[in-house]
Amino acid sequence: MEFEVVNIALYLAIILFATKLCGLITRRLGISQIVGMVIAGLLIGPAIFSHLGIPGFSGIINPSEIEMDVLDAFSQVGAILILFSSGIETDIKELKKSGLASTIIACVGVAVPIALGACAAILFMGGFGEFANAAKLHNALYVGCILAATSVGITVETLRELGKLNTKIGTVILSAAIIDDVIGIVALSLITSFKDGNVWITLLKCVGFFVFTIGAGFLLRKLFIAIGKRHPHTRRIGIFALAMCFLFAYCAEKFFGVAAITGAYMAGLMLSGLNDAGFVDRKVIVSGYMIFTPIFFAYIGISANFSNFGTGEILFAVVLIIVGIASKIIGCGGAAKLCGYNGRESLTIGCGMVARGEVSLAVYSSGYALVYFGANGELLGIDPLLGTILLIIVSSIVCPILLKLCFKDKHPQEPIPASGPAPEQLDSAPEQVQAGSGSSTDD
Repeated sequence: MEFEVVNIALYLAIILFATKLCGLITRRLGISQIVGMVIAGLLIGPAIFSHLGIPGFSGIINPSEIEMDVLDAFSQVGAILILFSSGIETDIKELKKSGLASTIIACVGVAVPIALGACAAILFMGGFGEFANAAKLHNALYVGCILAATSVGITVETLRELGKLNTKIGTVILSAAIIDDVIGIVALSLITSFKDGNVWITLLKCVGFFVFTIGAGFLLRKLFIAIGKRHPHTRRIGIFALAMCFLFAYCAEKFFGVAAITGAYMAGLMLSGLNDAGFVDRKVIVSGYMIFTPIFFAYIGISANFSNFGTGEILFAVVLIIVGIASKIIGCGGAAKLCGYNGRESLTIGCGMVARGEVSLAVYSSGYALVYFGANGELLGIDPLLGTILLIIVSSIVCPILLKLCFKDKHPQEPIPASGPAPEQLDSAPEQVQAGSGSSTDD
């Protein structure tokens, strides 16, 4: 099958229509719209139909190898824009005010899921003795990293609905979730880079990456402030910001061996809090939401290969869901208890951190090279695609239920001044950037 640009145009039309339709359906069902977008990819691509044996039909779209490469490139741009937008929406002031407790909760809330997720994965790859196998070790840690990131959107919406967003507990959950995402993304970069080099060289490169991003980011931030004063809310600011995003993403992976999405996140973080940050974020949302982000989620479904999946993979998906939910409750709740919160408060904090969303899928996509395949392409490790999708679905449903139960019949806490993102900023973000909030003002 020869490559034709018009085929890509047709694929984009089908992908955009299918992702929006399935996203609206899942939202009506109270499930994250990003799940609908991934399901759309499964339904229109060859992942399912190519194995059903239907004569002459292997999916609505069946891209050639080179066409898949084009869609893959589009999807990676989508992942970069998702993390760039997340960085812009991160409130640096909130991070500074979050205090030691939120930082400890976030750190433990990353370490425990990575550890338990890796243990669960290695058990399905032959037992704990396989930790000595470097390829299986990296595969297992990669699975753990998928469990590390917390989706803030659905938790924020639930807390707001309950009137608890600006309470002490609500602020701790929000702050810990923000820090949690930063640490989780960095952890993926470390694990990915460890596969290809010396540990000390890898750590040195990571330190160099942060020195570069913070140093260059500080200078560029000053430049954006100057441009914003002379030309506020102009297109050039959005264009320069996107250029910075892609430059940081390129430098991260090319020169420092760090995941490109980490570079994009750091670029957004360095621009957060500026007067034009909201304007830039809206421009990024338009670029991502209209084209690249739906392609990213759909591509995961389109490129899925279930030929290696069997009963073991289904069982592992069930285990991953259990471990994913339990590890956040145990890790974050236990850390909160150690920080002086009472039992109910600690449980509430743990339950508020169980939701997973688009960052988990971005981690899955970015770290897929860590899945252990044999020389002939046979799956020898764990491909956590099915478990990741199901975890997002289940956690998106379970998180609000658990939070409502935790706050049930509890006397309302005295609200504290809001220091996180303004409600209108959160409400204006598209559904996929809000990490499965299940609601959007833009249909």
